[in-house]
Amino acid sequence: MTMPAPAWFVTGTDTEIGKTLAACALLHKLREKYPRVVGAKPVAAGLAPDGTNDDVARLRAASSLQVAPALDNPYALPEPVSPHLAARAARTQIDLQTIDQAVQALRQQADAVVVEGVGGFLVPLSDTEDGGNLAHRLRLPVVLVVGLKLGCLNHALLTQEAIASRGLPLAGWIASCVDPDMLRVDDNIASLRARMRASCLGIIPHMSNPDPALAAQHLELPA
Repeated sequence: MTMPAPAWFVTGTDTEIGKTLAACALLHKLREKYPRVVGAKPVAAGLAPDGTNDDVARLRAASSLQVAPALDNPYALPEPVSPHLAARAARTQIDLQTIDQAVQALRQQADAVVVEGVGGFLVPLSDTEDGGNLAHRLRLPVVLVVGLKLGCLNHALLTQEAIASRGLPLAGWIASCVDPDMLRVDDNIASLRARMRASCLGIIPHMSNPDPALAAQHLELPA
């Protein structure tokens, strides 16, 4: 049996902080090294009238390998709410084993895989499990996207502790400049560099029109 492809789990300090842009940028960066690269968002909450999810579409556009939807997006939930509520409304239950099997299948087909979580690290997926349980089940190194805005230091450090509590390696963190009016950005980044227990993989500037290929130029790959 061949060794599974390298893979990373991308999580964030919050929702709407540039996590998908960072995941897509990582895919573009990985394409410089690997021919078959694929992104996945196992749980997506919020579908357009045509049944598509914007985050999933962006990950597919950034991938060089196209796969079956059952592998890169096993759970496409209509309502744009917390996954456990969206699953309940859709009369389904998010099963971690199903996601694990899909990710393992991707790692057999691709040369590198980026798995994007949903929301923040501990967002509920069911009445008993959350995003941290999913990350622990996948046992992948974690890349943390820190949305640079007021409160980001606390959010980043709390998330770092939550990742460590699951026994998962933090492969690195990415600063995402989501608030163009944030005060003392450089000082906040310096504080993060001093307190985070992993390397900064890059700083994605604020983009009025997010461009993952351009964002990739600001990143380095995790070890």
